[in-house]
Amino acid sequence: MSKPHKPPSGRTNLASCIVATIFLIFVVIVVLIVFFTVFKPKDPKITVNAVQLPSFSISNSTVNFTFSQYVTVKNPNKAAFTHYDSTIQLMYSGSQVGFMFIPAGKIEAGRTKYMAATFAVQSFPISKAAEASAVVGPVVTGGGIGGAGWPNNGNRVGPSLEIESRMEMAGRVRVLHVFTHHVEAKSGCRVEISVNDGSVLGFHC
Repeated sequence: MSKPHKPPSGRTNLASCIVATIFLIFVVIVVLIVFFTVFKPKDPKITVNAVQLPSFSISNSTVNFTFSQYVTVKNPNKAAFTHYDSTIQLMYSGSQVGFMFIPAGKIEAGRTKYMAATFAVQSFPISKAAEASAVVGPVVTGGGIGGAGWPNNGNRVGPSLEIESRMEMAGRVRVLHVFTHHVEAKSGCRVEISVNDGSVLGFHC
């Protein structure tokens, strides 16, 4: 009585490897599709809502004031955004006149965080043109205070100075608890200030 013929084990192993490889390729493709459609890391978005100067004074060609900025930071990712220590800088005529640290923190997935920063700005000299117009120029009338965007300059006369606010926030997003990605958000705003009384005439980001 003859024994049944068994197929070579090598062919069985080869077929198993082919099936396993095809399955792994399929899984990788699915993961990539999900990653780039749902979990693709996105940079957070900073929105400046208001700018104020609680105190303001000008004397002997120098100005000093307290600066307040109110922003919202939105995390559009499907994972928490952990940000490092961040900064707010104030610039005037290309030079830094103010600086503040924002402590590290976390913004949960899809959430928006409200932040307020207030700090004193050291005295700095203003331009001669701004100083002269502050002494002999007319009083500001008709300008909006603290509004987003520039005011209607056709309805306003008077001296003003412009400062720039720069905010940077960098951190990481960990997707699916495995992939860690570096993301960052930046904001730059030009703020126009009345030299007569320190009111915010408008800002543009």
